Amino acid sequence: MRYRIAAASSAAALVTLVGSTGMAEARPASLYAPSAVVLAVAKGENAVTVVRATTVSCAPAAQGTHPDPQAACAALNATGGSLDALLAAPDTNRACPMHYDPVTVSADGVWKGSRIAWKHTFSNSCAMSATLNGNAAFAF
Repeated sequence: MRYRIAAASSAAALVTLVGSTGMAEARPASLYAPSAVVLAVAKGENAVTVVRATTVSCAPAAQGTHPDPQAACAALNATGGSLDALLAAPDTNRACPMHYDPVTVSADGVWKGSRIAWKHTFSNSCAMSATLNGNAAFAF
């Protein structure tokens, strides 16, 4: 009979101990969805040779290695999630040579909590500059 009482006491103590420590509640570290992107410019269609790259994190505050993270975050935010909108304002007054020396720009990371992997290839660096037309996201 003593054995059953001791076993019941041990079980009750264990339940009390587990109940008091509890399990940690799953809480987000921040109220902001993560937005951290690596922007890169690379030579070639396959973007094998990265010429330059930078990082930008936009939530909760703009930061990163980008020279102007606030402007880059504003440019990315203005796309409404479709990064092809970065290409929407080409400079029609700029003439570029017709030689083929491909340059690829890319954005990889997380934007407002969703994974993104975007890239666009231009025929050459002049066409890239004319198409991006000083867009802050790739002004690095």
